[in-house]
Formats: sequence, structure tokens, C-alpha cells
Amino acid sequence: MNPTPASRTSKAKASGAGKTAAGAGTVSWREVEPAPIVLVSGPEDYLAQRAKQRLRALVRAQQPDVELTLMDAAGYAPGELAMTASPSLFGESKLIEVSSVAQMNDEFLKDALAYVQSPAEDAILVLHHAGGVRGKKLLDAVRASGAPVVDCQALKKDSDKLDFVRREFKDARRSIDAGAAQALVAAVGSSLPDLAAACAQLIADTTGSITEEAVDKYYGGRVEATGFKVADAAVSGRGDLALAALRHALATGLDPVPIVAVLALKLRQIAKVKGASVTAKDLGMAPWQFDQARKEARYWDPESLARCIRLLAETDAQVKGSAKDPQYAVERAVTVIAASAGR
Repeated sequence: MNPTPASRTSKAKASGAGKTAAGAGTVSWREVEPAPIVLVSGPEDYLAQRAKQRLRALVRAQQPDVELTLMDAAGYAPGELAMTASPSLFGESKLIEVSSVAQMNDEFLKDALAYVQSPAEDAILVLHHAGGVRGKKLLDAVRASGAPVVDCQALKKDSDKLDFVRREFKDARRSIDAGAAQALVAAVGSSLPDLAAACAQLIADTTGSITEEAVDKYYGGRVEATGFKVADAAVSGRGDLALAALRHALATGLDPVPIVAVLALKLRQIAKVKGASVTAKDLGMAPWQFDQARKEARYWDPESLARCIRLLAETDAQVKGSAKDPQYAVERAVTVIAASAGR
């Protein structure tokens, strides 16, 4: 026997499809709940995929027989949305995920605007708009309806990546030391999927709180991490340690170019905080970067700092082809920097 309208309504409410989610408006991809319409907006595709995975899991936990339909707004056929969302013969709820909303055709725009005014009772519609001006009228209508909007912006600041790492471990009911989180971001933080995969590997392969030693064991060979090891030692005057880390890196085949880039970054950060009444926010730096630069600035006077920054500009050109021996050039720069830091 087919479910009655009342039973279908009950199912929709259980899955979140029959009511607007609590706290409608902008929500985190980690906290978004099923609702009749959910807008996933922003250029960070990885976060958008995580948001959609969460919604799928929540809906399937309530309705294991939910019918999932994937739809492409760029190649949409007129009437497809209404037909897909219409009640099923067997009463299953519908989960409709629409991709390429930023490239939607005119037919989808027309049908989606009408759908927002009267969403189907037993359906959850997830719209993924990766950015741009196309479809602004639809986005405005979705927001005005009170539907939850998941903001998926790229994580460009190290502070945002650190927050991401901490939440990954917190969600897994694990902890990570502050230094370990910083080391992990330094090692693999340029790519969010890589950073998430690194967190997952550490969670799976270790026990207890994640330490800096554990991060170094798994990711210490990454060029970003090695560059920061060399730079941290050099700018604080620990020449022997800086050269040992550098020679190990070069012996294992790492390119000197990014190592020089990290050295230059460290000296620029020190120059920014040296004798200036500024905050981390003023400089666009993570609080831990700001604090570390302030500590390292104690080893430097303005003349030595300016001289070493000029030296690194020359070294950068040398390791990119103007010198016969790039490894010697970067070793010389590290030696001079370490000797210039007054301890």
C-alpha cells in the first residue's frame, strides 16, 4: 500500500525535508542540516563536496531508501526539476543534487525560480554554485526564502587552515598539539584536500594526542616543512642546525628555490613587526606567526635585516639559474643569515 500524504509529511520532517532548518542563513559546512532547499556557495570545491557528503549521510541515516538524483544545471532540460521532485510511486523521499549552477542555462533558472516559491514536500534540493554573477536572481531568491546557505570560501590564511586542522581532529575526538598543527600546515597546507588527507592519515595511524614528532615522522620530508626548519634555525642564529637541515634536504633531492622563498618570507615577517605598533590582523598574519616573528625580531637590528633581505634577493636569482652552483649559493645565504642574527 502506498504511504498516505500524512505519512510522507512525517518522513520529510524526520529527514529535514519538510521544514526549514534551524538557524537558516549562512551555516558552516560542518553543521549544515537537511532542509527543503540548501545552497552550497563558494569556490572551494573540496568544502562543497564535504558539505554534500554530510547532507547525504544525514538524510540516509533517517531515510535509507532515499532516491538520489544528480543533475547538471548547465545541460538542464525544461521540466526536469519538477518531474524529478514529484512524489514517488513508492513514497521514497528525494535528494536532488544540482551541480554547475554557476553555469546554469535559462531553462534551469526559470524552473528553479518557480521551485523556490513552492518546494516539493518530500524532496531536498541541494544547489552548488561555485561563484560568479550568473544566476544572481536565483541565489537572491534562495536566500530570501530562509534556506540555509553553506559558504565555501578558499582557506587562504594559515590561521584558517589551523582552525581546519583542529576541527578535523576534534570531530574525530582526537587532539593535536599547537606546534604539531603548525608543523602540519607548514608541511602540507597549500592544498586543502592534501591537508585533510594528512589529518586522516595521522588519525588512522597514531594514538593519543598528535605531537610535533609524529607530524615530523610522516611529513618532515616535505619541502615546505624542511624550508621552515632551515629558516627558523637560521633567523634565530643557530647556524649549525640550519646548515645540517639544509644539507640533509639538498642531499635528498629537494630544490633550493622554495627553501630560499621560505627564508625570504621569514625575514620579511620579521621586518614587518620590527619596532612597529601593529597587530597580526594589521599584517594579515596568523597570531602564531606574528608572535614567532616578534620573538625572532629580538635577534635583529635594522641594518643586518636589510642586508640579508638584499642577499636573499640575489640568492633567489642565483638558485634560479644565474649561478653555476645553486647549492653553494643557498648555503652561503644561510651561513650569513645565521651569523647576522645576534644571540
